[in-house]
Amino acid sequence: MGFFDGLISSVRNVANKWSQGVSNLFSDKPLTDEFWEELEDRLLLGDVGIETVETLISDLRQVAIDRRIAHTVELKRAFAEMLVRYLNEVPGMGAPLDVSAVPSIIMLVGVNGSGKTTTAGKLASHLLKQGRSVILAAADTYRAAAIEQLKAWGERASVRVIAQSHGSDSAAVVYDAIQAARAANTDVVIIDTAGRLHTKSNLMDELSKVKRVVAKELGGEVGESLLVLDSVMGQNGFIQAEAFNKAVPLTGVIMTKFDNTAKGGIALSIARNLRLPIRYIGFGEGLDDIEPFSPRDFIFALLGMENNDHDD
Repeated sequence: MGFFDGLISSVRNVANKWSQGVSNLFSDKPLTDEFWEELEDRLLLGDVGIETVETLISDLRQVAIDRRIAHTVELKRAFAEMLVRYLNEVPGMGAPLDVSAVPSIIMLVGVNGSGKTTTAGKLASHLLKQGRSVILAAADTYRAAAIEQLKAWGERASVRVIAQSHGSDSAAVVYDAIQAARAANTDVVIIDTAGRLHTKSNLMDELSKVKRVVAKELGGEVGESLLVLDSVMGQNGFIQAEAFNKAVPLTGVIMTKFDNTAKGGIALSIARNLRLPIRYIGFGEGLDDIEPFSPRDFIFALLGMENNDHDD
């Protein structure tokens, strides 16, 4: 199953916005200054950062010169390939999670409301279908509702949840989860951390503490630390991402609530600004509403183009 086979119906709004706002510019019309200005405006409106837009327009202009392209329709595939290349320039983009160790640790971090708990449940279900055994660690001990929510997701996914009482030490929960995984020879531990603002230094320090516990128990190996980023947040998420990266060096991003945004360019902004690989895209509330990220499938679907190259 391709990346967008399960996702396309949920992101139709995003794809349609791009088709109307960006893709439709590449019609059988002569290349003019007005075309380049309109393309720049629509990319900016689509949440592609200004520096990325300027680089993209400059590179695409050069392609048009080098290939002596006179009409916009001839430029569309080159545009798509360029966007794919921009994404693939980020090390690890499109690569699967590293769950080779037993147990492997996946720590989910992010601000309040980004969808970490929901993502933990979806990711657990996804890994189960890959034949991995999974334990969920309820390290968000600040909110009793968060613990109950994770238990509900664990029940839906048929995954064991390690939890303590409301207000417990989150690092102690993580320690218990690692010990439980070792005892049961479980493949993966997914840690659902508390949402926090990047300005709260004490909460960011707690993340560092959780990381130290994991490193100590696994002989220096921390595993995957994934930033769960609300797609609707757009450019506002990048300052927060930088702060999380200092507390817990990030290995990738999971974009959530993608069905709620009309700005498909956020993926490009993440890649170019954060220099972090996008690992998954989440949408909807179902267990299966998460897909591994494929740069080529993603871009070609957004532009309403057939992707006949499935080798990447």
